[in-house]
Amino acid sequence: MNIAVAQSGGPTCAINASLLGVIKEALKNPEIGVIYGSVNGIEGIINDRMIDLKSAIHTNEDMELLRQTPSTVLGSCRYKLPSLSENAEIYKTIADCFKKHDIRAFFYIGGNDSMDTVAKLSDYFAKTGDGIQVMGIPKTIDNDLCETDHTPGFGSAAKYVATSIQEITRDSSVYSIQSVTIIEVMGRHAGWLAASSCTLHANGETAPHLIYLPECEFDSERFLSDVAEQMKLHKAVIVVVSEGIKVEDDSCRSGKTDCFGHAYLSGVGKQLENLVGNRFGCKVRSIELNVMQRCSSHISSRTDIDESEQIGAAAVQAMLKGESGKMMRFRRILDMPYTVAIDPVDAHLVANNERFFPKKWINDKQNYVLDEAIPYFQPLMQGEQIIKMQNGLPVHYRLIGADSELVQK
Repeated sequence: MNIAVAQSGGPTCAINASLLGVIKEALKNPEIGVIYGSVNGIEGIINDRMIDLKSAIHTNEDMELLRQTPSTVLGSCRYKLPSLSENAEIYKTIADCFKKHDIRAFFYIGGNDSMDTVAKLSDYFAKTGDGIQVMGIPKTIDNDLCETDHTPGFGSAAKYVATSIQEITRDSSVYSIQSVTIIEVMGRHAGWLAASSCTLHANGETAPHLIYLPECEFDSERFLSDVAEQMKLHKAVIVVVSEGIKVEDDSCRSGKTDCFGHAYLSGVGKQLENLVGNRFGCKVRSIELNVMQRCSSHISSRTDIDESEQIGAAAVQAMLKGESGKMMRFRRILDMPYTVAIDPVDAHLVANNERFFPKKWINDKQNYVLDEAIPYFQPLMQGEQIIKMQNGLPVHYRLIGADSELVQK
């Protein structure tokens, strides 16, 4: 049997480790023949743009570099697979590609929307009786997938966010004048990533002094009152906000959406900067961490990278046992010593759903995260990778370009 694997959605610094887990586990099993990589997610299947990964990634050095390389080495996409009733021809095109290359199993690495594709394709192949298995492998820095304790990519992003905030705190604290720094962190509807900055308290930091999450109702006047209270206590006030908090005046939003109907977010930090500056007249700045928090592999979590590879391998093992239409997940058994199990769950339970940050870990004023959340976050951020460097910079594995000779038609 031949298999295919693709990557989808936003990049992370761990998604290639999951790809590597699929490849290495497949190589251990002689019943698996060609390992195809689909260029640009499900679009690569639709357009028949496939790469023989055994030919492309075949040395130990290739594999080690792939493991430490951020972003999606196969390319990504944000493609919403229509329902079968909307467009049956697309499903036939996908099936024809699989038949042409004798692909009997497909692995899709991605988030909520990618699991929608897994569920739809699995249902289609169950209906047609083609016997093609479809497996989902989770990925998202937002940590908002249901049915799993956490998602690959999140631990490294959380580590980058907390480290960056600690460094910003050092920078902001050198002057004698009053200042407020507002740090905007990714998180559309779920505030896991912004909330993870509370882990700085375990290292004796007082910052961040305020944290605002999209799970809570936001009020500008209350926010300004919170800032005023913190200014009485700290010369340099550090505020962390999720990009998805709902400010009364949303003129900072472009109003544009992607194919899944998700609004393009950014700019709330600048809006809050203006509010603080107008009210207090102090030194104030906003910092948007933006895409840096997704792909900063130089400070990735070793736990995150290890687990990402393990869950990719587990997906192959589950497929060989006959599973299909499932997403692999982490089940936490203990915080200390940190212990997780990996098993499959129905992709339909994950598709198009979101898991929000627990309100039990948010304070009564809804402007901070309680220390009770720290034992959840800390294990996911542990350990460092030994990064191969060249001329003082990390070495990245580059597989394809738009006109790559590796693409097989």
